[in-house]
Amino acid sequence: MDTLELLAHPVRLRVVHALRGGRALTTGQLCALIPDVSKATVYRHVDLLAAGGVLDVADERRVRGAVERRYRLRQEGAGIDAETARALTPQHHERAFAAAMAALIAEFGAYLEREGSDPVDDLVGYRQHALWLSKDELVALIGTMQAAIAPLLANPPSGERTRYLLSPIMFPAEQAEQAEQAEQAEQQGPQEPTPPLGG
Repeated sequence: MDTLELLAHPVRLRVVHALRGGRALTTGQLCALIPDVSKATVYRHVDLLAAGGVLDVADERRVRGAVERRYRLRQEGAGIDAETARALTPQHHERAFAAAMAALIAEFGAYLEREGSDPVDDLVGYRQHALWLSKDELVALIGTMQAAIAPLLANPPSGERTRYLLSPIMFPAEQAEQAEQAEQAEQQGPQEPTPPLGG
């Protein structure tokens, strides 16, 4: 199973999210963090991620005659490089996007089910903004976002930190040519209907 196939699954993405920040967790601890998914399903997906090189075994210990493993994320195995991304078909992108959205919806549902969740107090945001950007403006915006986010990715868990999911999603919803055509049509006003044939 290649990296894209491994990561293009909502439960596996949630496991990856849970292990960010240098955490090392047992499968039992991962089950507690993903309570809406059955333990058998979490165990199966952890095994797949480990076999696929996305997870490493951080350490092992004997617990009541069984071996308990703590898993850690392999940063180089937990993403798609630029070359792979360029080779993806639209169908691959659609599948990966659907998995990402399904994981996000499941995580948000689990958050809302948690006792004490308060979207206002927790500063939850899910606004969408429509921006008109040139290619240069888009590159500058992405650079600004990366500069703000990248240093925080290395933050380890601590008693005063809450794990937030930040999911920047950006794609062109309308091409410049479409906008120009719509604007021209609006300026021209309503068109006279074409008379029926033979009239």
